[in-house]
Amino acid sequence: MSDLRIKEAGVTGDERKKYVTQMFNSVARRYDFLNHFLSGGIDILWRKKASKLLPLTKESVHLDLATGTGDFAIEINKRYGCQVYGSDISEGMLNVGKQKIAHLGKVHEIFLEIADAEHIPHNNNTFDSVTIGFGIRNFGDKEKALREILRVLKPGGKLVILEFSKIRTPIIGQLFEFYFKHILPKIGALFSDDKDAYTYLPDSVNTFPAQPDFVEMMKKNGFETAGYKNYSFGISSVFWGEKALV
Repeated sequence: MSDLRIKEAGVTGDERKKYVTQMFNSVARRYDFLNHFLSGGIDILWRKKASKLLPLTKESVHLDLATGTGDFAIEINKRYGCQVYGSDISEGMLNVGKQKIAHLGKVHEIFLEIADAEHIPHNNNTFDSVTIGFGIRNFGDKEKALREILRVLKPGGKLVILEFSKIRTPIIGQLFEFYFKHILPKIGALFSDDKDAYTYLPDSVNTFPAQPDFVEMMKKNGFETAGYKNYSFGISSVFWGEKALV
């Protein structure tokens, strides 16, 4: 399925997931290099800042959805020393992540599994916190995923989401949009096994809800409190929401 079909109104959630799975399997081998290169390494800083928002201790249990190659899961384990589960629908990305985790000697602290965020294979009230790093825009049914996250969070648990966002500052927004639409896809195509993957990226960002609208979606689907903050002039945003204590 072409990346252009992703934008069509008739594309189902299951079709989107199938496309996204195939795409990430195809780019897994070069994903980390391209991710850090194309962002100038700032994605690493964004994860570090977002991880500080989590209410975790060494005894906590955390879930990282759309974990990809495990960068967010590794950062959280490094910061708090807690047990971290990471799930993703791309086996190729998880295989790269497992190699990284084995190299770090963390196989007894970080556990990766194939799973769909709309059907999380864990019991109610299991996790102290949940994160999603640059993945929720790819979900077939974002509202269903939010309800699933709420189900597996413990009372008082916290969700933190990092995602690319719509830049509202005119000049910076125009410059970034030019880079995103015209430069990033060409560089990605040179190094990636999937020529469409880095064309899909700006398209998927453009179809993601604006920051206030996504906060309202979180509240609508059960999060007692929710908010957001922009990073780097709004190139990315961090969203947070908390499950009620009772």
